[in-house]
Formats: sequence, C-alpha cells, structure tokens
Amino acid sequence: MSAGDVGIGARLAVGTLTIVPVGRLPAVDRAAARWAMVLAPLAAVPLGVLVGGVVALGAVVHLPAAALGAVACLALGWATRAMHWDGLADTADGLAAGWDRERALAVMRRGDAGPVAIAVLGLVLLADAVCLGALAAHPFGWLVAGASVVAARAACAVTSARGVPAARPDGLGVVVAGCVPPSLAAVVALAGTAIVAAAGHLAGLSVVSSLAALPLGLLAVVVLVRKCVRMLGGVTGDVMGAGIEVALAATLLVLSTGSWPA
Repeated sequence: MSAGDVGIGARLAVGTLTIVPVGRLPAVDRAAARWAMVLAPLAAVPLGVLVGGVVALGAVVHLPAAALGAVACLALGWATRAMHWDGLADTADGLAAGWDRERALAVMRRGDAGPVAIAVLGLVLLADAVCLGALAAHPFGWLVAGASVVAARAACAVTSARGVPAARPDGLGVVVAGCVPPSLAAVVALAGTAIVAAAGHLAGLSVVSSLAALPLGLLAVVVLVRKCVRMLGGVTGDVMGAGIEVALAATLLVLSTGSWPA
C-alpha cells in the first residue's frame, strides 16, 4: 500500500460517485482502483449530508412525505449525475435481453432505455421516495437517510470483490473487477452496517431492521452480481451503478419496516 495509491483511489471514488470535481487523474492501476472501491462510502459522505439535509428541511417545513422523498431522490440524482440510475436502467435492459451474452452487452452499451429499464428504475425510485418520506417522521430520521446513502456505497466493494470477472475487456468494469479481497469487502460491509445501526438506534427504529438493513441490501447485490456473471460473463460499470441503487433501495425498505409512524 502506498499513500499515492490511496490518494488516487480516493479521488477516483469522489470523481466517479459524485459531482465534486477532483481534477485530472493520472493513470489508475489496480491498487488505486481497489482503494476507490473500498473508500466509496467515505467518498459518498457529501451525498449523505445532502440527502439528510433535504429530509431534515422537508420535515421542518412539513412537506408531505411523498413529496419530501421525491425531492430527496432528485437531489441525490443531481449529485451523482444520475449515473447510477443510468447503470440500473442499462443493467435491467441487458438482463431482459435474453441469454445471448453479446446481445445483452450490446443493449447495455447502446444506453437507450426500454420498457423494462423504465419500469425497474421507476419502481426503485418510488420505493426510495416513499421510504425516505417515512423516515422523516422520526427524530434523527434525517440521519438514517444520510447514513443509508453512505453505507449503500459498500456495494462497490461487493461488485468488485475478488473472483468477480469483468464482462468486457474495456470500460470501468475491467479496471475494478476482482480487485477487492473478500476480507476487505467484509470490513467495508461491517462498517456500513454499524453506521446504519447506530443511526437507526438514535432514530428509535427497530433493532432488527437497523442491524439487518444493509446486510440484506448487500445480499441483494450479491444476487444481482451472480446473475450478471451468469448472463453477461461478469460485471461492467453499469452493473456497479445498479448495485448501488439495489443496495440503497433494499436498505431503505428494510429500515422502513421499523419506521412507519403510529
């Protein structure tokens, strides 16, 4: 490990996952890519602050729960350039294209959203919005919202864990696929779980839902990755973006089981 690799990895994570400018990056090697994936939750702290702030402000002005959740989702989409939404949509279309690997990858590369992509993206964003609105009804619900956004980026370490191949010989996937040791991915997952559980405790959410939320979210990511390896031959940058969205939606859904107001 070198300080240079960590620094380049951190800049890559911030520049890839947020709209925060990081300047021109030097060539990224596997060591720097590993740090980018491991530090993804830390790089997403500005996103968590933004979403938490929107949820807190919406609660103060008594914005209707559904509208508050929608505004929080829009803020998150703006702050990520909607790249992860695009990744989710492209991955959904690719997986729906059939069992022909080349055709599925071609559909994903083309990037135009088909009916499957629109349906999946719409349902995921609807779930996010409803759950974020529900969290606003709780003291420190804004903290849970922000913590969930940060912790869901642990999906980056899962999708790039060692043993997961790249689906294509080019693009972001080939740089980061298989670069994170499973033990390091587990550390990232445990740290994210602790963050969400602590925030859930402060908000008075169910202990079970607070502890289980991120692990179940990451389990959903594992299922997605396995399906992509089977159908696409590996992962791409789009799959990594989809993993983040799947992890966040599942985490918020589990947290919502302990967050509905009486």
